[in-house]
Amino acid sequence: MKQYKSPNELVEYLISKGVSVLNKEDALGKIKKYSYYSVINSYKDVFKTSDKNYKKNVSFDEIYALYEFDKNIRSIFLKYILEIETIIKSLLAEVISSKYGIKDYLMVNNFDDSVNSSVIQESIDKIKEEIDKQNGKHEALTHYIDKYDFVPPFVLTKILTLGELSRLYTMLKQSDRQMISKEFKVSDKLLKQIMKNMTMVRNICAHNDRLFSFHSKFLLTFKDIDKNYNNKDNSTNVYMIMKTMQVLLDVEKGLEFEKSINIEIGKLKSKIKSVDINIILYLMGFYSE
Repeated sequence: MKQYKSPNELVEYLISKGVSVLNKEDALGKIKKYSYYSVINSYKDVFKTSDKNYKKNVSFDEIYALYEFDKNIRSIFLKYILEIETIIKSLLAEVISSKYGIKDYLMVNNFDDSVNSSVIQESIDKIKEEIDKQNGKHEALTHYIDKYDFVPPFVLTKILTLGELSRLYTMLKQSDRQMISKEFKVSDKLLKQIMKNMTMVRNICAHNDRLFSFHSKFLLTFKDIDKNYNNKDNSTNVYMIMKTMQVLLDVEKGLEFEKSINIEIGKLKSKIKSVDINIILYLMGFYSE
């Protein structure tokens, strides 16, 4: 489409392309509420043939079911990312406080000397800029600045995004990174990789972008998690990210996380008839031999 179409015209356009719309009012309401682009354009490819036509018997309800599935697994991923983020923030604040104190810890020589000092200083400057921005907005940070004229690590980590936290962790001295990673029984290298991929997934979840088919160029050392897994396209997929996140959670929460995803897969399987559910699972990284 190269010009504006009203929601009614979009429903008719979809029908003209061979998609079954059993309840036009329902389809119209969903397109008005969530947008044609978000529901159809983002999820239609699974339902198309190699020549870009829709497969036989594809319905609007099936495409919407995939949209809803993706929305639900984003919520699940975000829930457990926030749990892991909280834990890492606590561990990082503890390591920094115990090694470098709670006041003058943002100094270049407190970080990994294999990292370019100008890069470290630039990151420190950005953190200080964020502190200035949050002063007067974040209650605990403002309290410490007003009363003590500094921000301790356990308050600083509260205002850092997962991306900023990941960069801060990467800049720590290896011995400090290992103090944190050993709490999860993984290497500091793998924890860096997990945090980088979690940051991308968190951004996808926050912006309501498509998650199920996400593939990352930042590879995980997945053999440390499952030595028998066949990473068929040499990229990091949603399944791999889920399994590595489970390692950072306690056993109960890790099982709860995977069970929640499997429940959503089961719901989707019951709603999709025109395509094989294994196509979707393959894109997610659930490879069956």
